[in-house]
Amino acid sequence: MSANAMDADLRSIQQARDLAVAARGAMRSFQFASQSQVDRICEAMVAAAMREAARLGELAHEETGFGYAPHKQLKNEFAAQGVWDSIRDVPTCGVLRRDEKNKIVEIGWPVGVLCALTPSTNPTSTAIFKILIGVKARNAVVVAPHPSAKRCTAEAVRVMVEAGEAAGMPKGLVSCMTELTIQGTNELMNHYATSMILATGGPGMVKAAHSCGKPALGVGPGNVPAYVDRSAHIVRAAKMIVESKSFDCSTICATEQVVIADRPIAERLKSEMQAAGAQWLTRDEADRLAAMMFRPNGMMIAEFVGRTPQELGRKAGIAVPESTRILVAEIDGVGPDHPLSREKLTSVLGWMVEDGWKAGCDRAIQLLTFGGDGHSIVIHSRDEESIMAFGIEKPAFRVLVNTWGSLGGVGYTTGLRPSMTLAPGGIGGASVSDNITVEHVLNVKRVAYQVRQAPEVARAHRGLMDGTPAPLEDDEVLESSDGADSALIEKLVRQILTELGK
Repeated sequence: MSANAMDADLRSIQQARDLAVAARGAMRSFQFASQSQVDRICEAMVAAAMREAARLGELAHEETGFGYAPHKQLKNEFAAQGVWDSIRDVPTCGVLRRDEKNKIVEIGWPVGVLCALTPSTNPTSTAIFKILIGVKARNAVVVAPHPSAKRCTAEAVRVMVEAGEAAGMPKGLVSCMTELTIQGTNELMNHYATSMILATGGPGMVKAAHSCGKPALGVGPGNVPAYVDRSAHIVRAAKMIVESKSFDCSTICATEQVVIADRPIAERLKSEMQAAGAQWLTRDEADRLAAMMFRPNGMMIAEFVGRTPQELGRKAGIAVPESTRILVAEIDGVGPDHPLSREKLTSVLGWMVEDGWKAGCDRAIQLLTFGGDGHSIVIHSRDEESIMAFGIEKPAFRVLVNTWGSLGGVGYTTGLRPSMTLAPGGIGGASVSDNITVEHVLNVKRVAYQVRQAPEVARAHRGLMDGTPAPLEDDEVLESSDGADSALIEKLVRQILTELGK
């Protein structure tokens, strides 16, 4: 290893240590902040993110080359105002709830220093989101950007920090790594001051986060099937699928990856999708593009991620008109021999036809188990039986009905909790199955009062009931001292004398 490379590693490791320690110190001065203080800081950061949403979207597009700048602006606005609207009224400080029946008082407490790993596909919006939910729960946040999006991510963090500190946030509570190496990111994840890892990124980094011995909230791949039933509103379904898949060039992990068309409506659905901007590839074009998009191990090559159909066409020698919004490839099966049945975070959609919702159900399960366990599934249907069958039987924790996969999964077009981190549950290798939000980074203390007495056997000496003196009643122990002490002492003396006389 060269001296320069070694120096870069050492600088990155040292920066990770410095930021983690500073964050912990800042959090200690922030952990007793009032709800009004916390909310004032969060509102200032949200306002700043909204003002800068367009510029940050442009920066993200320019640096990564992914997607469309206006779509990235929308994601920034959603991560700021949309998320804030969903958590604004969530109590996180002091007494949260009182359960008078069970005599329990719940008190909010921060998790600690959050290591926030952010991806290249949604860099600025994910940083905004993680900072917001972290600070709302009085945590510290150290952001570790993807190297391909380090400048735009650092700028998003700077915008949030500047606004937050002007509103009273302690210096160092939120920060961003700028000296980026794998070693530095690993140091941040494993550092003693880091309490939890929020991992949004590639499978390697998410696996590393789950393997470092700390609590981690990670995502998994979202190989999302979209089944269109014969009962569906075909025109609306076709339009939604094309619009959702083309949104920011398919860089949201809940975006549709393969359409499964019910046979009786397949040709009409295809025609309506073409009218909405879908271009069907020939078998040769699809094979050529697939061979270029994936490595032998099945991972997508970065230069094909988040690309417009026109860019993909130029790379693969395919004529693609400017009016085309997505490319569609027919696939014959699911698995390693069918690369386009994998997750494709770009403007390419798979197409399959099955006869009936039961066959469609089986095919959807195949797709989910081939790289999308636990994530999301889309169904377009007006038949409640098929909808509920998909909900009950599919190994997916977001079942999105008659809506976009991309914006439905994150909670923009559905009632799901707004989030930029979608967990796939235990079957997807994660600890939870929710859309991650503020409750996941908030610890709760419980003050619990006695509501029932311990049983006699527990109160007796060594649990032996025969021949042992009866235990004192709680109300006798708790009697006030005015006159009750003498009676209690007399009772104790009698019990002791009885014992001595045996």
